[in-house]
Amino acid sequence: MKNLDYQQIDPQALATPTPTPPPRPLPEHKPRRARRKWEVFPGKNRFCCDGRVIVARQCGVLPLTLGLIVLTSGLFFIFDCPFLVEHLTGCIPVIGGVLFVFVIISLLQTSFTDPGILPRATPEEAADIEKQIDNPTGSSSSYRPPPRTKEVVINQQVVKLKYCFTCKIFRPPRTSHCSLCDNCVERFDHHCPWVGNCVGKRNYRFFYTFIVSLSFLTAFIFGCVTTHLALRSQGGNGLVFALQASPASALELVVCFFSVWSILGLSGFHTYLVATNLTTNEDIKGSWSGKSGNEDVGNPYSYNSITKNCCSVLCGPMPPSLIDRRGFVPSDDSVQTSPVEIELSAAKNDTNMVGRAVTSG
Repeated sequence: MKNLDYQQIDPQALATPTPTPPPRPLPEHKPRRARRKWEVFPGKNRFCCDGRVIVARQCGVLPLTLGLIVLTSGLFFIFDCPFLVEHLTGCIPVIGGVLFVFVIISLLQTSFTDPGILPRATPEEAADIEKQIDNPTGSSSSYRPPPRTKEVVINQQVVKLKYCFTCKIFRPPRTSHCSLCDNCVERFDHHCPWVGNCVGKRNYRFFYTFIVSLSFLTAFIFGCVTTHLALRSQGGNGLVFALQASPASALELVVCFFSVWSILGLSGFHTYLVATNLTTNEDIKGSWSGKSGNEDVGNPYSYNSITKNCCSVLCGPMPPSLIDRRGFVPSDDSVQTSPVEIELSAAKNDTNMVGRAVTSG
C-alpha cells in the first residue's frame, strides 16, 4: 500500500469567494395612472366632471348672465305673479315658468357643449403636411404654389382653405381659429363671453334657442310688470303708490327695458343668418356679399330656400365631438427590464465569476 503524502494547505492561500451582498431594496414603483386626454388638452379651456363639461377659460361673464336671469325671473314669480293670478289669469306663471326652463337649459347646453373643436395634428401628421406643402406633386420643379393655402370646389365655387400655424392643419371650410380658446372650431360663428364658450357647429342650435327664448321671456316679464304697475296705479293711487307696494317691480322693469332691445335685435340678426345659412364670422367679413372684394360671389352653402336652410342649421343630426376628451392618452413607455431584475442578474454573474476563479485556482 502506497504511502500518500498529505500537505497542509494554508487557508489564506486560497482565493475565498467574496460574499455577495444582498440586493438593495428598491422603492416600489407604483403604476402610473392613466391620464385622460382632457388633462393634456392644448387649448385654453376648462374641464369639469372628468371631462364631461367644457367651458372657455375666460368664462367670468357666464355667472353674471345666469345670475341676472335667475334674479329677474325670481323677483317676477315672487312679487308680480301672485297679483296677476288674482286679478287676471293663472296661466301667467305657467307661461313664465316654461320660458324660464327653456332659457336655463339652452344656456347651459350652449356653455357646456363642445362647439366643434378640431384636434391638432400629431407630429407625424404635421411633418407629412409640411412635405405636401414643400413638394405637392412629388416633382423637382422649381414652381411652388402660394404658401399655406389650398383650394377646394364646393357647389361649383372655389373656396380657399387656410393653414393654421397653431393646430398644424388646413382648416376645413367655414372653420376659424378662436384666439381666446386657442382652438380651430368647425363652422365658427363667434366667441360669446355671455355664455362663456365659442359658438360653432355643435352648439349653435342651442345658442339660437337660448337667445330666442330669452327674448320671449324678457318681453313677457316686461309686459307683465307693466300691467301689474298699471293695475295697482288705478283708482287714483298713482305710479308712486304702485312702486311702493311692489318695489321689486321697478328693478325688473329697468333690467328688462335696457336688455329687451339688444336681445330682440340679436335674435332678429341670427334669424337672418339661419335663413341665409351664414355665420356671424362670414357676415362680418363679407365672404359672400362682395365686401371682401369678391364680386358676384354667392354663398355656396345656401340651399336657396329658407326652409331648407333653417332645417340644415337647426334640425340636422348632432355631429359627434372630435376631440375625445374622455379618452385615455396612449402610453409611450416601452417594455423594459425592471431594476430589481437587473440587480439580481448582476449578482448572479458575480457569483459565477467567483466560482470559476476558485475552480481554476
